[in-house]
Amino acid sequence: MTTRPAATLRSRYVEQAASDLEENRRLQSELTSRISALRQEEAMLMDILRLAERYEGLPDPSPLPDQASMPDQASSAASDAKRTSRRSLLGSVLLELLAGHDEPRLAKEVREELLAKHPDRSPTPQVVRNTLESLVAKGRVQRHKQQRAVLYSLAQRPELRVSSRSKNSD
Repeated sequence: MTTRPAATLRSRYVEQAASDLEENRRLQSELTSRISALRQEEAMLMDILRLAERYEGLPDPSPLPDQASMPDQASSAASDAKRTSRRSLLGSVLLELLAGHDEPRLAKEVREELLAKHPDRSPTPQVVRNTLESLVAKGRVQRHKQQRAVLYSLAQRPELRVSSRSKNSD
């Protein structure tokens, strides 16, 4: 009698372990495909950033013929978009802000200064951190870690160091 309940219990454990293992493998497969999709999305976004930086200095294209016949609401939205597209890229603005300081700055401090000096911009803290990290990857900004805090400063380039000193000499 005691062997029968033990065998039943053992078979339940085996079934449960097999079921858990199958579920674990299914989740691993889902996560693998999600990671792959995220990597593709990251590559696409990096391509977009590279293109945006490449075409930053070019003049705006001429308006399309059908834009002249747009209703008032649509034309005001188009003019808002055109004004937005003429702004400097966020990375360029962050580089200018970092150039104004000799010491490394927290991403939070850089964002607060950005909001104060450019009230028309309101990037989220995550967007500021991501942009700073992309500038680190490009070698234009240095990352400094102090315990759990991450600080950012301009990369040590002679031409940038001279310009940041001249801005801070006042």
